[in-house]
This record gives sequence, C-alpha cells and structure tokens, in this order.
Amino acid sequence: MATAAQTPRFTHPAARGTCPFAPPPAYTQAQQEEPISRISLWDGTTTWLLTRHEDIKAVLADARFSADGSNPGFPFLTAGIRQLNTGQRTFIRMDDPEHARLRRMLTGEFMIKKVEALRPEIQRIADDLLDRMTADGRTGADLVREFALPLPSLVICLLLGVPYEDHEFFQDCSRVLLSRESSVEEVTAAQDRLVDYLIRLTESKRTQPDDGILSRLVERGELNTEEIGAMGRLLLVAGHETTANMTALSVLALLRNPEQLDHLRRNPGAIPGAVEELLRYLTIIQSGLSRVAVQDAEIGGTLIRAGEGVVCMVSTANRDEAEFPGGEDLDVTRDARRHLAFGFGVHQCLGQPLARLELQIALDTVLRRLPELRLTVPFEDVPFRGDMLIYGVHELPIGW
Repeated sequence: MATAAQTPRFTHPAARGTCPFAPPPAYTQAQQEEPISRISLWDGTTTWLLTRHEDIKAVLADARFSADGSNPGFPFLTAGIRQLNTGQRTFIRMDDPEHARLRRMLTGEFMIKKVEALRPEIQRIADDLLDRMTADGRTGADLVREFALPLPSLVICLLLGVPYEDHEFFQDCSRVLLSRESSVEEVTAAQDRLVDYLIRLTESKRTQPDDGILSRLVERGELNTEEIGAMGRLLLVAGHETTANMTALSVLALLRNPEQLDHLRRNPGAIPGAVEELLRYLTIIQSGLSRVAVQDAEIGGTLIRAGEGVVCMVSTANRDEAEFPGGEDLDVTRDARRHLAFGFGVHQCLGQPLARLELQIALDTVLRRLPELRLTVPFEDVPFRGDMLIYGVHELPIGW
C-alpha cells in the first residue's frame, strides 16, 4: 500500500490559470504527478486531495466516507462555509439513515416524469424572458440579470410555493451564503434571515395551502416548521444558483467555441447531449466535494485513516484523460454522461432532472431566438465568479 507525501502541495483553493474554464493548474498538475496528495486549508489543517475520476467515484460511493460536517476532521473551505453547513444542517450534510429519510420526502418531486411535465411551463417562462429582453428594439443586455438568473428563480419559486416578488431578498442572501469571502457573522445573519422568512412562509401554508413543495411537506406532518424552513433554504438556494451560473457560463463557452455553437444551431436535437458535455467541461462546483473518513479506507492504493478529511476535485475528475480522452477540449458530440458534475452515490444531486431540463430549454431558446448572439465586451473583461462556491460569471453582456 502506497503512502502519499505528507508535505502539503498547496493551500486550497488554488488560483485559476489563464483559461477561466479550466480547473486551477495546481489541481491538474496534482492529478498528473500525485493524484492523491495532501493540501492545506485556510485554518492550517491538512486534508487529502483526490483528483482522478476513478478514486473520486469510489469515495463518493463508499459509506466509510461521511458527508456529515459535524464529524471531526471534516474539511471546510472557510470559516463562513463551516458555519453554513453546521449552523442549520440539511440532509446533504447528513449520512444514512437520516439522510435517506429526509431525501425520500422530496424524491417524488424531482422524478424525471414529473419534471418533464414542467417543460411547457418552463419554455413559456424562457420565451417570456427573451420577449422582455429583446423588446422595443433593444440589441443588448446582461444575460445573467435578464435571463439566466430569473429563469431558474421563477421555476424554483413556482415549485416551492415561494412568491417570486421576494426574489431580490433571497438572491441577496444566497450571494452571502455562497461567497468564499463571507465571514461567520455574515453567513449566520444571512442564514437566519432566509430561514426565518421560510419559517413564516411555511406557517402561512398551514392556513393557506397551495400546490407547492412547502405545502406538501406541511401536509405530510413529519417535519416541524423549522425543519421545513431549513429544507426550503437548501432547495431555494441550490435551485436557482447552480442552473443560473451553468446557463450563463455555457453560453460564454459556446461563444468562445463558435464551431460547437454552429453545430448546435444546425442540430438542435444535439442539445441534451451538449448539456452533459458542458456540465463536464465547466464543472461549476469549483472547490470540490468534501468528505471525512469514519473508518480506515484504502483508495487508489493509499490508506486514508479515520478522521482524515478528503476533498474530491470533480473538476479534474471530469477532465481525466483515462475517462474522457481529449477532455481539455469542449466537444458537444462527446458522450459525457459519466461526468460527476452532480456528484455520485447516495448524495448525488436530487434536482438534476430539473437542472438538465432547464439548461436544455435555456440553451435551445437563446440559440434559436438570438441568431446573431455575440459578446459585447472583451472576453478578458468578463467578471468570473472566482470568489464564489458556485463558479460562473457575475455578468454576461451580450448583443444580437
């Protein structure tokens, strides 16, 4: 059994390189030289870094590696993120059987058949947003503010039973919660504000029920109001932040690869496959997925002992040449379905059918309705979200 060097290679997170779509060079180099290695964290502790597809898939499927952030040794990116994951826990930071019990309450809401039934409504929302964006002879807009962000926000509000007129409030809270730069105090305040809002909203569903998920959780009677509020916070934040950033970043990646964009315009039936390739190529969970060993485990020939943390860099796994030959390039004709952008194992993303559908509709609508789509600022001036947990762009100025 091999033992990796104990000297940390670098401090996580590492800086991005010259290509803003690629993982930071330090992670790519680690994959080539020492795919299971030690790194430092913000607080001076060290943890394991995993960079290969095979090793990461093994860890995410292994019950010896816990997703519970309350376990000693769990690796958190910042003090604020530690507060976010331990102050008011949700089922993504729990292990089975409690994780499975809570997740089952939502599984039916995100089954493929039920999500597919939303296609006409999501298409209507996408078309309405493009109508407004292009109205009155306008020839330019910020795609993030006017399309990529409101589309999934409207959809998740509809599903949860959250008034969309409150979107600026919960989007402001989300920005604080997902920023690498937020302090413990800022995260605590934003978290409390958002959960208090959802608790009040949940209480209103007891006397004014609707067809949203929050109402159905109330009707089930298995959770108290505070537990429903915490679950609502997870769904509300994850339900709009991830898809919004994937939408805008995907459009930008296609603009930088015009032959790929042209292929999709000529072959719109290829968009579902292209979405999988974009998920692989971009991997917006830029800081990896954290776990901690609760038993000794051998991964890739290296012993990871109980109590030692693990950071799974899915961004490098999704470009692993052993799994995706030529993975440094965007190829919308590639079969990329083995990507780990939604995680793997029992904790893989519950909402992935909805995310896939929203991305398919968003890309199809933008490419179909904006045939002269172009970037209206130099590529070097696009503000990327290197400061956030979820990668993307803060703005995307486009013209048509």
